Amino acid sequence: MKFENILTETDGFGRYQIAILALLVFPRMTLPGHFLLNNFIGAIPSHHCDFSSLDTYGIFENLTQEQRLTVSIPQHEDGTFASCHMFSEAQFHLLTNTSNTTELPVVRCQDGWHFDHSTFKSTLATQFDLVCDTKGLNKASATIFFTGVMFGAVFFGVMSDKYGRRSMLLLSYITSIVFSVASAFSTSFPMFATFRFLTGFSLAGISIISIVLSIEWVDIEHRTFIGVIGSMFWTVGNMLLGGIAYLVTDWRLLIITVTSPLLLAGATWWWIPESARWLIVNGRTDRAYSYLQKCASVNGKEEFTSKVKLETLSSVAEVDNHGHNYTYFDLIKTPRLRRLTLFTGIVWYGVASTYYGISLNLKGFGLNLYLTHFIYSAIEAPAKFFIYFSLQKIGRRPNQVGTLLLTGICIFINIVVPKEYWTFRTIIAVLGKGLSEASFTTVFLYTTELYPTVLRQNGLGYNSFVARLGASISPLIMLLEDVWRLLPQVVFGTVAIVSGLVACLLQETNNTRLPETIEDIEKTRNQSATTQDQSDIPLKTAAPAEKDH
Repeated sequence: MKFENILTETDGFGRYQIAILALLVFPRMTLPGHFLLNNFIGAIPSHHCDFSSLDTYGIFENLTQEQRLTVSIPQHEDGTFASCHMFSEAQFHLLTNTSNTTELPVVRCQDGWHFDHSTFKSTLATQFDLVCDTKGLNKASATIFFTGVMFGAVFFGVMSDKYGRRSMLLLSYITSIVFSVASAFSTSFPMFATFRFLTGFSLAGISIISIVLSIEWVDIEHRTFIGVIGSMFWTVGNMLLGGIAYLVTDWRLLIITVTSPLLLAGATWWWIPESARWLIVNGRTDRAYSYLQKCASVNGKEEFTSKVKLETLSSVAEVDNHGHNYTYFDLIKTPRLRRLTLFTGIVWYGVASTYYGISLNLKGFGLNLYLTHFIYSAIEAPAKFFIYFSLQKIGRRPNQVGTLLLTGICIFINIVVPKEYWTFRTIIAVLGKGLSEASFTTVFLYTTELYPTVLRQNGLGYNSFVARLGASISPLIMLLEDVWRLLPQVVFGTVAIVSGLVACLLQETNNTRLPETIEDIEKTRNQSATTQDQSDIPLKTAAPAEKDH
């Protein structure tokens, strides 16, 4: 007896499943608002030293702003004013002769900075003076956030496998709201960094639980649809982020604004069901049967109770796993599961590192920050429509391999193509972004199908940990451009290609039932879902089903 057989009797994709998907819209749309928030709150506006101390005699009142800058701030060879240095005293002679400024004494900014507020009312840089010697902290704030996501993935992976998907999802909602608001009211960068870490830690629960909960409630035929449509919520949220950031230019208000949908998510949490798969595997068949009855009723399958009895659920789990608390160590205890854990970890690292390496680097379009972000997010929609049909036609593994390899190739093309061909480079960059998103969409669905129910959240938690490791390192890899301008692109391109090759070693899961136990993984999973269904005991009997070969 398999869970898919029982789920089919409730209509594996009806109004009940659509309702679950709808209830997870707002939390899923909130994720990109935080994951890519650093593009805006971490932006560094144009700035120069505050030179008011040089105006000892009030002469500056008679000068234009351009003249004040000329006598106070040294200029680079291209004519732009320095950001971190000022003259030790006002050089009024430069108003008539600017031919030689290299001999003039300069000092580092003494009284803070003056920022250009035409684009941003305030950012982390303007709030905490994260410029010049401390400008790296702006990118470090993204690393801190993703480090929180990384450890949160481990925590919520364990807790949701042990205590259930639903309760941990509520915990994630509440803590995400609390820590996000706390970060918005931070009075120092260390305080902000602490709460930003905790925000990432909390949001990891929404990230990994929402996708698993939605997929565990649908039949085999519609898993691809649920996986892709669920990821479309990310794309919509990503596009909205650009518009919201354009309208809300204060970093504190922006954090609160992108967090606010979680209030509605928390209010509607009461209607989200627990995973019936998880309940059955953990021996809570009474509660699972109650949820399945409700699912059948909402979907118009009133005959469910006559076909499936409560006693039937006890035969779904084929091994005695009651009382066994699964941990991350179970991911490496058996040969095939250990191999799976290694390979998926490499793939997830490559997917996340490449995606965020592209998404957090919005330079090079010649457009403003908001429009560039919108273009990068908008390309995700057609990429997901393409991957939806492709996943059904050619399977998970070819798509995972292909999207990663092509992403790496796009990155290397832009390395070798001269900057004069900016139109071609822009097209390739947008194509690479779309492919990287397609690989992310695929890997979420693929991973939930590869791991068994008893370890699915642990597996997704582990892989999410590795992915956020890649995401947290990506901003730091960008700093390598100070060593060699093209080095970050070389690193991201190489990682994408290597992880794509590793994906070739994974098992295909298209049109196969979800594994329930570790034993399912250790056995060969070459049978199609149709073949397996034919070998199952009819649903009207409560006798134990034969094991698949």
